[in-house]
Amino acid sequence: MELGFRHQLGLVCVIFLFPALCNCKEYFTNSRATYYGSPDGYGTPTGACGFGEYGRKMNRYDGRVAGVSGLWRNGAGCGTCYQVKCKIPELCDVNGAFLVATDQGYGDRTDFVMSPRAFSRLGRNQNASAELKKYGTVDIAYRRVPCTFMGNVLFHIKESSSNPGYLAVLILNVNGKYDVNAVEMWQKGQQRWEPLRRVYGAVFDFANPPRGAILLRFQVGVNWMTPNIPIPSNWKPGATYDTKLQL
Repeated sequence: MELGFRHQLGLVCVIFLFPALCNCKEYFTNSRATYYGSPDGYGTPTGACGFGEYGRKMNRYDGRVAGVSGLWRNGAGCGTCYQVKCKIPELCDVNGAFLVATDQGYGDRTDFVMSPRAFSRLGRNQNASAELKKYGTVDIAYRRVPCTFMGNVLFHIKESSSNPGYLAVLILNVNGKYDVNAVEMWQKGQQRWEPLRRVYGAVFDFANPPRGAILLRFQVGVNWMTPNIPIPSNWKPGATYDTKLQL
């Protein structure tokens, strides 16, 4: 049986529009969110991702950070970004808050335990935000969004490192919508890449790294990113090095 032109056109429209309609329904995930207290409203420097002092503000996000539960994913969720909207029309801003996951946190059936600055952004205005805080925990819808950090990707050497006996590193300012899945170090003498271990959160380490400059690469999604500038041979614990690479 042959289909008429109108039927064929209608079938084509269904084929192309059905996935889009499904995606719209699944675009946001329903959950709940609460917040924690901090003296200045920023994040905490002791978050389980290992971001330290940087994790209090997270670059241009200015303290709009959160601890996550199921989204933690054994640390792979560290540094990922989300749009979170609450569901009380008279109080909630239509765009909600854009925030970064910097910690592991659990509340009353929540996916997000937000900093005060992040939670306040859920409200339409200052008065609405104050009312939302009285609820303590609110129903939300959230989706993952691309991160939009300012500046180049950075390598931060954790204070636990010791040149040349031990290296622990954080990769900061990774824009986009994909996880940092792996980090590898070039072993010049063996002419091969060796994997670093995800020791906790967003921290990767390597015992007995090679002397001299250190070349690292990291995997974002399925793609490997290799900065042209290595970590210098005189690297120091606590120092941060600019890769000159932007994502």
